[in-house]
Amino acid sequence: MSARIISTLISAAAVAGAVAIFVAPRLEDQQAQQTTQPPVADINTATVAEDPDTPARQAVLSIRDDGHYWARTVVNRKASVDFMVDTGASTVAITQKDARKMGFDPDELDYKWEIRTAGGTTYGARVKIESIKVGTVEVKNVAGMVLRDELTQSLLGMSFLRELYSYEFRGDRLIIRQ
Repeated sequence: MSARIISTLISAAAVAGAVAIFVAPRLEDQQAQQTTQPPVADINTATVAEDPDTPARQAVLSIRDDGHYWARTVVNRKASVDFMVDTGASTVAITQKDARKMGFDPDELDYKWEIRTAGGTTYGARVKIESIKVGTVEVKNVAGMVLRDELTQSLLGMSFLRELYSYEFRGDRLIIRQ
């Protein structure tokens, strides 16, 4: 593994760790104050919440052996893409290979945007992703960036996550709600 890949993985783990340290205690305090908690759904099922202020769809992602949360998604209602969840990525970052699967032609894109990653600087092309679906949670019109190089895995970044009702890390699970 190259030093850049290792550096990128370490940076992603550090961000995830910081979120777990600072966000998780607050989430536990909120849980203690709540009298009821909606049931947690398997990634392939939807829950119908009893509370009208609680979202009706959610998916649960488990942490994998590499220490990261991964989402198997359906993109643009046709392509199966595995994303590593990265709260430190401001946008959905896409590899050349996954861009092709999604219906984009990487050779026709304009790589004019300078992107700074933990592994260095590269260039990216903006794209609009029609939809990204994780279990029953589906976000439409997601901003993304196809990177020209330096990316070995597509990242599910904040341009997807901020469109959710909520997401929380609970132990070895990441729960996303819409």
